Amino acid sequence: MPSERTQPDAPIFALASGAGRAAIAVMRLTGAGCGEILRHLCGTLPTPRRATLSGLRHASGDAAPILLDRALVLWFPGPNSYTGEDSAELHLHAGPAVITAVADALVALGARPAEPGEFTRRAFMNGRLDLIEAEGIADLIDAETEAQRRQALEQADGTLSRLYDEWATRLRTTLAHQEALIDFPDEDLPPEIEQALLNELRALTHEMRAHLDDGGRGERLRRGLLFAIVGVPNVGKSSLLNALADRDVAIVSPRAGTTRDAIEVRVVLGDVPVTLIDTAGLRETEDEIEAEGVRRALFHVKQADCVIGMFDGDTPPADLPANAILVRNKIDLTPTTKSPHGAIAISVHDGTGLAQLTEILANRARALTAAQAGPPLTRARHRAAIEESASHLAAALDMHWPEMRGEDMRLAMRALGRLTGAVGVEDLLDTVFGQFCIGK
Repeated sequence: MPSERTQPDAPIFALASGAGRAAIAVMRLTGAGCGEILRHLCGTLPTPRRATLSGLRHASGDAAPILLDRALVLWFPGPNSYTGEDSAELHLHAGPAVITAVADALVALGARPAEPGEFTRRAFMNGRLDLIEAEGIADLIDAETEAQRRQALEQADGTLSRLYDEWATRLRTTLAHQEALIDFPDEDLPPEIEQALLNELRALTHEMRAHLDDGGRGERLRRGLLFAIVGVPNVGKSSLLNALADRDVAIVSPRAGTTRDAIEVRVVLGDVPVTLIDTAGLRETEDEIEAEGVRRALFHVKQADCVIGMFDGDTPPADLPANAILVRNKIDLTPTTKSPHGAIAISVHDGTGLAQLTEILANRARALTAAQAGPPLTRARHRAAIEESASHLAAALDMHWPEMRGEDMRLAMRALGRLTGAVGVEDLLDTVFGQFCIGK
């Protein structure tokens, strides 16, 4: 007999609301037997999809049933539920003792605590959503800013899935034409079919390449950006980090070499989450620890989405990226009418220029994550699958042997299928037999 944990429809439950002190806690329940569990707790099954106030009662052993809580109960018979199974929600009073008592009763009635993501996994397995939509839900839960929320919600609502499903449908149709040309050469098929399928392969390849050529904007917005503050010692890097974070994150000292490791803080700039990194001062040093800090600073320069190069004289830091933002600090001590090299003049000490610098950094964050035409790629998994599919389509276009061309097209379709989990052999067969009068 398989264990409950390996049974795909075994009843599971989990607290859907957050931890901590609150008025209401939402307990979700789904799986086979969910209705019987609810009937035991409530005495009767509530009207589907209507909030019903009910006393939750459970008996331990031979004892009489005791009242656990008075809760709002919602009953969602499958398949019209989030998971596609019979499901329920218990809106409980959020006291820890109440939650524990209800959880113990659910276990006694045959349910088990859900594993991380198991509700959404069941929704995918039951066809309620695809893999990309499931990832969008995860991103929606993790969204820190309005821009992240909008992007995640579009993905959860199927914007990306519809694009990839359209590509898969067109490729499936084109592959059906190719298979017909291979398997039924004597049929009375229009001679222009091969040219039409080649044109469609070119169009699909072009659309996929254009989709990939987005500068990683969706992925950057999803994970957040990395801005590194670099410069020689004592130019005010740690002070700038504290000013942008609006709190004391890094130790500020006139002693050179105070910052020896990268200090990170998460902020929001231009509605985009940004991790600011204060790095060790760039200089030659015999101190082993400080030298390691300098090495890490140079590493962050290479990894950063944007580099903020700070200096306090006339010479900016060397070897910065061409698109680095140059910041000349301490203008309260050495004021000039114009900063060299187009640098932004500021004084962290008295706040001069900080508002302008913040807006420039926010504009850079917006530019790095700005949406282009069409839904953005959001994960490396998506990018890898589309790159693989486009490569196979390009190989198919270069292939003169029909059988080999068909194989590359099948591999391209399989790569697309891994994105949503929705492309299979039966889809291809339905298209083949639906469009051509085979066996007439």
